[in-house]
Amino acid sequence: MENKSSKSIAPNVILLSIVSFLNDLSSEMIMPILPMFLASLGGSGEVIGLVGGLRESISSILKVLSGYWSDKTGKRKIFVYCGYGISNFFKLLLAFSRTWPSAVAFASLERLGKGIRTAARDAIIADSMPAARGKGFGIHRALETVGAILGAVVAFSLYWFIKLDFKFIILVAGVIGFAALAPLRFVKESPAQPQNITLKLGIKNLPRSLRLFILISSIFALGNFSYMFFIIRAQQILPGRLSVAAPILLYVLFNIFYSALAVPLGGVSDRIGREKVIIFGYLMFSLTAAGFAIFNSLAAFVVLFALYGVMYAAIDGNQRAYVSDLAKAHLKATALGTFHTATGLMALPAGLIAGFLWEKIGPSATFVYGAGLGLASVSLFVILKEHFKPQTETA
Repeated sequence: MENKSSKSIAPNVILLSIVSFLNDLSSEMIMPILPMFLASLGGSGEVIGLVGGLRESISSILKVLSGYWSDKTGKRKIFVYCGYGISNFFKLLLAFSRTWPSAVAFASLERLGKGIRTAARDAIIADSMPAARGKGFGIHRALETVGAILGAVVAFSLYWFIKLDFKFIILVAGVIGFAALAPLRFVKESPAQPQNITLKLGIKNLPRSLRLFILISSIFALGNFSYMFFIIRAQQILPGRLSVAAPILLYVLFNIFYSALAVPLGGVSDRIGREKVIIFGYLMFSLTAAGFAIFNSLAAFVVLFALYGVMYAAIDGNQRAYVSDLAKAHLKATALGTFHTATGLMALPAGLIAGFLWEKIGPSATFVYGAGLGLASVSLFVILKEHFKPQTETA
């Protein structure tokens, strides 16, 4: 399974990259239309918040649990197979939803698959190119990103040119998703011994600086509600078929900025410090949310969706890298597991609060809430900055 040369690309990496390309093509056909599909079935802002929160919470928490079980059993491929299979099974069920409660259930359960497969898949990639893991993950991420952008473009084309409705677009996405299972057959899993390990998610053994950062990032996560609220807001102010087509294209714009800037901003964080880039990301979220509370034109939304992509590029990978910086060398896995669990648990109340404010007060209240917690997170980061000290690798 291992690839000795750092110049060549391991077959497993190529195969898993193709799998992720097809799966992300499928998933991202659904993502930009999901909030509009829920609304078409009678789902309120509270329903959209519930779905967004459940999807993020389920995925984040299961990544930790499935990674633990994969290490404990010594198995990888079965988790990857099950993960992709479960996701696409629920995508097909989602296409046949006739009421919003069933759509909520299927859209949420679809994320079971992502939570189950991610850790095991990443472990296969890491083991396949031990001398060039950065290159392996870079190739995988590149094809995954291309699939994500292309997926939204395909969804737009099916809606605008072929005039398919939401259910047929989701059905097509589910069929494409099952095609992603085919290359998995050729992935070779090297024998691995079951590990005698225990699942540790507590924070008492983590450095104080890391505990503080997990607290701050959890507060931010409480205000960082689902992207679906931004999609629905854009839909509300546009007429006719443009009310569906434009949000899909705005979602494409978000993905382009996110994918184009993720690596450069990661490099910037290496040079000037991750805390500065993360604070910048939190500020970008506050600015984006405030913009949605104030402006209601297509031109403004073009700028705001671009800023939303910049925000994700600044915080997505850098928060995880910062957790690794602050953790002791022998507790990095525990630290990352605790971080994902803490921020994942915040996704559900974040969605519910955002949905409640949307329905009871108005959309602007939701965005003001997000902007406020973003600024609160920045303030805490600045006030407590003297307490953040990265651990040495020998810690």
